[in-house]
Amino acid sequence: MATSPKQVVKDILTELPTLLAVAVVETETGMPLASHTNIADFDIETAAAYNTEVVKAKLKAIAALKLNQTVQDILLTLTDQLHLLKLSPKGDQFVYLAVNARDTNLAQARQIMKAHTADLM
Repeated sequence: MATSPKQVVKDILTELPTLLAVAVVETETGMPLASHTNIADFDIETAAAYNTEVVKAKLKAIAALKLNQTVQDILLTLTDQLHLLKLSPKGDQFVYLAVNARDTNLAQARQIMKAHTADLM
């Protein structure tokens, strides 16, 4: 059963209530289709746009290297934050998640993202 971007954001927020930010982003345009942030000055639209460039660059690199692989997820490790990017099965959208590295189990966050991205419409 297909899940809407708004529902994906809501479901991830339910499972990771201490997240910093979450968004479902359109891969082609970089526009967030649904988002939530727990930090007032976190610019989710800017984050979505720049993370779209990361996704596009990685997909382009995989194609150029003729790896015949699909991206499972992309992890960006910052000083005290983890940023995860998880593509939808069709690759037309991705979920962007930012969490505090000290408060979040990476394996758990990846599993939550995988579960909620699988049915993204």
